[in-house]
Amino acid sequence: MSIALTTPVTGGPQTGFTSPTYTVALDTAPGTNGKQWAVTAVGGAGNTPRLHSGSDPFTITFERPTTIRLAPVANPVTGVIGNVPRNDYKARVRKGVIPLVGQNPQTMLCTYVQSVPAGADLANPVDVRAGTSLMFGSLWQQSAGFGDMVINAII
Repeated sequence: MSIALTTPVTGGPQTGFTSPTYTVALDTAPGTNGKQWAVTAVGGAGNTPRLHSGSDPFTITFERPTTIRLAPVANPVTGVIGNVPRNDYKARVRKGVIPLVGQNPQTMLCTYVQSVPAGADLANPVDVRAGTSLMFGSLWQQSAGFGDMVINAII
């Protein structure tokens, strides 16, 4: 099993959150091609967000394509590959946020999509992993900066 969150999950650093941790419980994903966890407790010093509930979600879902597309076949005459299909892998956080004091929560979506050309998983796994590594390393390194950017719109 490739995706198996262990609890608690250590959160990325953010302004106002010191050593955030998220206790998660296995949940049912919306589709049959995913795994989902709901946040049941929060630890660490600093701000305390609301926990998961049916009308105020705090979940993380990992999804694979419903159907895995296979590597393309080159034209037998020209040797050229036409359109290369892609396999999209996703991670989504759903978090209820209040848009205005006194209002009901609305769902904020944080979505990561990795669109892999079909066949690259077999022909070039090192570079697929390198790109994935850079993405997650950069997001971890810039977690607080990204959070600040989302709040103040300064990049």
